[in-house]
Amino acid sequence: MSIESLKLYHFPASRSARVKWMLHEVVGSRFAIEIVDVYAGALFSPRFLRMNPNHSVPILEIFWSDGSAQQMLESTAIVAFLADAYGEAHLAPPVQASRGRADYLQMLQFGGTTMDMLLWQIRIHEHMLAIPERDPRTVTRYRTKFATEIEPQLCQRLESAPYICGEAFTAADCIMGHNVLWARRYGLCRASVFRRYLARLAKRPACKAAFDDIDAFILEVAPEQPLLTTFNG
Repeated sequence: MSIESLKLYHFPASRSARVKWMLHEVVGSRFAIEIVDVYAGALFSPRFLRMNPNHSVPILEIFWSDGSAQQMLESTAIVAFLADAYGEAHLAPPVQASRGRADYLQMLQFGGTTMDMLLWQIRIHEHMLAIPERDPRTVTRYRTKFATEIEPQLCQRLESAPYICGEAFTAADCIMGHNVLWARRYGLCRASVFRRYLARLAKRPACKAAFDDIDAFILEVAPEQPLLTTFNG
């Protein structure tokens, strides 16, 4: 059974940008895309909740050659799946026991879980939750943790190699590159090593295509936006 076509449900500069980037890396522009109006509350519409009860983007719809369809909801899982499904793009070490494969999976998941959680808590408590629900202590805690624990690990890697897993660009850089962009929006990852890393990534046509809609991203959810009446973190 093979993949016939792909469709991404996307909101600019969000986690779905990681998937958009990866899709451009492996299939170019040969995928469908639907922009989801997150701030207007589209994540909570009946149609969307039937596809993703977690009310979040991305959703990647995979249409298989047997006529069936499947949805994937977790950005890191989707990026990993696409890297392996399109192995000819050489964006992941081969699926076998090796130091390279172990390190690649470690960094893929580090970006998609540990780093992501810290950045998400900062984001929702600074710009997404209704003001009475925001907790400055949470912001301080996770900003400090990110700056003192996460950044030194990334700096060490990026000072010794051009990409997060060494000399070659991998799918882990789609996750990590997005996270570094995200962190910089919040005043983190300001060291020159991160600027050089992003400049290196920005030379890739797929990266440029992934963020060609970044100007449509709005940091603060306005009080009148429908999302605030349903968003629960």
